[in-house]
Amino acid sequence: MTSTEATVEQVVRAQLARALGGRRGIVESAVPTALFTVCFLVSDDIRLSLIASIAVTAALLVVRVLQRSTTQFVLNALVGIGIGAAFAYRASKSGGSEEDVARAVFTPGLIYNSGYAVVIILTILVGWPIVGFMVGSVTGDATAWHADKAMVRLCSHLTWILALPCVIRVAVQLPLWLDHQIGLLGVSKIVLGWPLQLAAFALMAWLLSRNRTPITLDD
Repeated sequence: MTSTEATVEQVVRAQLARALGGRRGIVESAVPTALFTVCFLVSDDIRLSLIASIAVTAALLVVRVLQRSTTQFVLNALVGIGIGAAFAYRASKSGGSEEDVARAVFTPGLIYNSGYAVVIILTILVGWPIVGFMVGSVTGDATAWHADKAMVRLCSHLTWILALPCVIRVAVQLPLWLDHQIGLLGVSKIVLGWPLQLAAFALMAWLLSRNRTPITLDD
């Protein structure tokens, strides 16, 4: 039996990098959604906004396919746009006003961020922070990390940071949504999107750079 020394910090950094897809993955996830939001705010035309964002997404998708690389991040953006458009279309068909249709575009994001924040925070409160399972995915034992109090503490801190962007988005956007502030909703969706997410990851990286929590992988 051999053992390989590593650190929790190395594992989490690697997992975050993989989840984000690097700079390219970030751009592919952010640009289509931002384009849809801007077009919709400027034109109030869902169809035009969809055409513009889907055209860009399709171009990104074709490049990925030609390069035989993962299409995950492009497809994620396409799904997000499609859900927002579906909510808006439903509001339109049910006789909603233009303002109701506009608000509907932002409804899925609020639901997603609220649910995501609740689930992540619950994992901390019950003592099983979700970041710990990133470690477990590498060690091959999904729960062994929980026996190390230092590791649980570090993973809890990282999980709080992971939840923070979602909490901020809901805290800022829900009052705007309730007050029908469509323009500010659009601005907040862009500003509190990837810029905020990257700030959270930068904070996680800083925290990770300060610690050296060892883990042992046994074969």
